[in-house]
Amino acid sequence: MSNKTIKMTFDRKSMDDKTLLDLYRSLLLPRKIEEKMLILLRQGKISKWFSGWGQEAISIAAVKALEEDEFILPMHRNLGVFTGRDIPLERLFAQFQGKKSGFTKGRDRSFHFGSIPHHIVGMISHLGPQLAVANGIALAHKLKKNPKATLVFTGDGATSEGDFHEALNVAAVWQLPVIFVVEHNGYGLSTPSEEQFIFKQFIDKGPGYGMEAIKVDGNDILETYQCLSKLAKDIRKKPRPILVEAMTYRMRGHEEASGTKYVPTTYFEEGSSKDPVENFEAFLISEGVLNPKSQSKIINEISIKIEKGLESAFAEMKSEAYSEEEIGDLYKPFAFNPSAADHNQTSEKRFVDAISDGLRQSMQKFPELVLMGQDIGTYGGVFKITNGFIDEFGKERVRNTPLCESAIIGTALGLSINGHKAMVEMQFADFVSCGFNQIVNNLAKIHYRWGQHADVVIRMPTGAGVGAGPFHSQSNEAWFFHTPGLKIVYPSSPFEAKGLLATALEDPNPYLFFEHKALYRAISEQVPDNYYTLEIGKANWVREGKDVSIITYGMGVHWAKAAMEEMDVNGDLLDLRTLLPWDKEAVRKTVEKTGKVIILHEDCLTGGIGGEIAAWIGEHCFESLDAPVMREASLDTPIPFSSNLEENFLPKNRFKEKLQRLLEY
Repeated sequence: MSNKTIKMTFDRKSMDDKTLLDLYRSLLLPRKIEEKMLILLRQGKISKWFSGWGQEAISIAAVKALEEDEFILPMHRNLGVFTGRDIPLERLFAQFQGKKSGFTKGRDRSFHFGSIPHHIVGMISHLGPQLAVANGIALAHKLKKNPKATLVFTGDGATSEGDFHEALNVAAVWQLPVIFVVEHNGYGLSTPSEEQFIFKQFIDKGPGYGMEAIKVDGNDILETYQCLSKLAKDIRKKPRPILVEAMTYRMRGHEEASGTKYVPTTYFEEGSSKDPVENFEAFLISEGVLNPKSQSKIINEISIKIEKGLESAFAEMKSEAYSEEEIGDLYKPFAFNPSAADHNQTSEKRFVDAISDGLRQSMQKFPELVLMGQDIGTYGGVFKITNGFIDEFGKERVRNTPLCESAIIGTALGLSINGHKAMVEMQFADFVSCGFNQIVNNLAKIHYRWGQHADVVIRMPTGAGVGAGPFHSQSNEAWFFHTPGLKIVYPSSPFEAKGLLATALEDPNPYLFFEHKALYRAISEQVPDNYYTLEIGKANWVREGKDVSIITYGMGVHWAKAAMEEMDVNGDLLDLRTLLPWDKEAVRKTVEKTGKVIILHEDCLTGGIGGEIAAWIGEHCFESLDAPVMREASLDTPIPFSSNLEENFLPKNRFKEKLQRLLEY
């Protein structure tokens, strides 16, 4: 029996004994797991541990306040969220040990996972991105008129990231039913609050975003539970975001290896006096809800449950690695079922018209598809791709966004998690750098990590030739070409643009869809009026000949065609069309056919996609080569604004010289 005295004041209001005991059991379980994990860590049986000791009440209050089918997005101190949602302990412990039966099959650590059946979406180490994902989940509920709340956690240190501002701003503008819980324990690793921000309390920030802000004692499970329950019930009826600041203490290091020497002893004295488990336990004893017999029974039941879970996890063999399985889990399986193009019903369409047509027909085909981007609403986008879409599909599905690329990409992921498709238009491909983390660390990795797909297409108006300078004309496809888990498309003609975009929107995997701005209104052709799709990963033979192979994509196709006509070249012109995956067999076929290869792209030479293709040819087709594999690309400088400087930067003229040298080799 505990002999602890109550050092906190609890108000049970009208809560019955059964509810109080249920809260106690739920609160005690993560604490007992913590005790065991710290022992296992010292024994070397687990490699790392992020402790939530002293903060358990917030997690349990959140779980109990929300309905079972409402999403919670926890951080690495929210063990109670996972246990509170009754995740089997054997799987949870297997996850901690990197075993195959864990939620990530050994591919990620501790709490970096989610479980859709349990309505939990886990974090990534970058801390801030999950806030916008919560927005997307909540937006999906709102679109479906489903009266549900979503709750997302962040630590006070992580609020210094821009993702915090972006997520709260979007949630407020769109009035999304999200509860943002800031666990304010005073430290971001070793950095105290006064070195993170100048204000004292997060409740001061809420009004600046136009949202309510409430402070609770995060160590008081009853106060926190009652508060969150009330808020969740309220925003189900009247959707809106609310900021909750839960004051608490982090009683161990950021993670165990970092220690706590930098923390004043007074902090731990205060935290110890407000221990959420010990104080609630003492309160229940004083209320006669808990007695020696019932307490022993609860502790024994929890101990047995933990030991059984550990026994199962430890009995499992160490994960075996199979490269085929690792690569196979990059993407959600997608069986391409082609929709044929009707070439008997066509009309003249510019590149821009074909993209707009494909997007419109996809909106008609998939009522769950939501479009988001800056100025895409009434204005129709800066390139007018979505002109008139609001009249047909409404503002709920064609959404103007604030200027916050990271939050909108995160929102797109949240929409996907909650059953929608999402398309995000970058106003210019250059601006995607502001959402880089969401793409390469969230969208690209999420299916490999824990099997959750990202049904998101990001449209990227790209390229030079319009005199727009260093920040509106970059070719940045190579930034993402190195990232497993993405798919990259870069069409060169209206016909391909429409069909490939339709396929990208059908496929439940993350896409970057590059559209060359200079082609939007410069080229046109007869394009089928019906909805049709083209296979991803298949190159297009634009021309066929015997003397040389030109491998390119995007604007490079048009430069190459012009050069071949001007120089009267009899050769293959292979348009890759898709860059991830790229068509290795088509490349092999053309190399074996001509023996001479030149690769052309608009992006800078160093680190460009052409280097990878050239290396692959050198390794796999060496015996077929009659000359060195050559490349031509833009200068290794930022792209300039002035037209004559831009023309010099681009490879168009240098390509013809290089092509002639190759022909003469």
